[in-house]
Amino acid sequence: MDLDKKESGYRWIVFSAVLFAYFLIVSQRTAPGLITEQLMNDFQISASTVGMISSIQFLAYAGLQIPVGLLSDRFGPNRFLIIGTLLTGIGSLCYSIAPNEYILIVSRFIVGVGDAAIFVNVVLIMNEWFKGNEFVKLMGMVALIGGIGSLSATLPFSMWISHAGWRVPFLSVSIILIVVSSLLYIVLISKSRKLFKPESQPKPSTPVKRESVWKILRRVVTTRQAWATFLCHFGVVGTYVGFIGSWAVPYGMNVFELTRSSASQLVMYALVGTMIGGPLLGWISSKTGQIKKTYTMVHLIVIIGWVGLFSLNTNPPFLMVLLMLFVLGFGNGASALTFAIVRKSFRMEEVGVVTGFANMGGFLSAVLLPIIFGHVLDFFPKDSVSLGYHYGFIVPVIFALFGFVGILLAKEEKQSDAKKVLPAS
Repeated sequence: MDLDKKESGYRWIVFSAVLFAYFLIVSQRTAPGLITEQLMNDFQISASTVGMISSIQFLAYAGLQIPVGLLSDRFGPNRFLIIGTLLTGIGSLCYSIAPNEYILIVSRFIVGVGDAAIFVNVVLIMNEWFKGNEFVKLMGMVALIGGIGSLSATLPFSMWISHAGWRVPFLSVSIILIVVSSLLYIVLISKSRKLFKPESQPKPSTPVKRESVWKILRRVVTTRQAWATFLCHFGVVGTYVGFIGSWAVPYGMNVFELTRSSASQLVMYALVGTMIGGPLLGWISSKTGQIKKTYTMVHLIVIIGWVGLFSLNTNPPFLMVLLMLFVLGFGNGASALTFAIVRKSFRMEEVGVVTGFANMGGFLSAVLLPIIFGHVLDFFPKDSVSLGYHYGFIVPVIFALFGFVGILLAKEEKQSDAKKVLPAS
């Protein structure tokens, strides 16, 4: 059955449907940041309440990564991707019609629960439908689509909000997500069952005892390779997401005295780097067959980018800052190589939970970095804010070094070894 799937033209329909859902969900992950001030005015709420509304989504996302991985390994990824897309749509729908801040909090929690089920299952579905050499290249495409999704939640979504208010765009996208969840059911389950009937397996003479969840989890979290992927994502993804999502725009406004809209261009340059780096580095690693060597180069690039921003001191040239942010986005685009290492290193029944574990590393870094960066800024008065940002860049430099330790710890599985733990492709 697997061989037929991985050679059929239908897998590209699966790929397109899954990526469209991922694109929409990534856009909704970042779009609420555009309406912070409007929420404060409309609901008469404080900045700390808005922060709680945002953080509840990411707390749900982080807390469910490993459980989702375990359940997806046990019961398959299709239904969890469909349910995750549906929940994201329902959460966004509640968000768009919320009458008070309590519904806003509940709605973002629902979005976080739905979002938690997306990326892990995208990886598992790709693993199920594509061969090893295709998987690495296409994960680069996933990074590209994620970048486009984030990009769409900047200027285009902002213009839509300016024209129609904030409720209509969120309501429209929520309805599309609910429809897409039905489309995913047709593509992944209904139509797929008709085209690829499962082969009948002879019943074993003795019942097969499933390995306990805790045993799997204990084995994974005591594995050097799992921690290597955790640290890789911690260093590459968390530093990028943590800074771009929190301090990039204030950095432009405070250091270069830009308007908010002009400062948002800093984010766009980083996103363009991600959109180029993902497919290009995925293609290079697939062509050479040397994932670790390519990813080691990426981690060095990321360290150079953060060291570069730190070394520009308190009066950085604007063009050099744009270049460094593009470099950091370029490195972030290759973060899908973390999951290429996971795919080659672990048994099929463990890929989901290790994917969740590695993804949690990136999220943990993305949560910690803005907090620590903010504490560094608090040490400096407002008239020395440029100095605060200068020293603040030490934080992502240190975090990026954790990622470099991770790739050094990672073991590149030889092709012959990979075949022992993966089905023939």
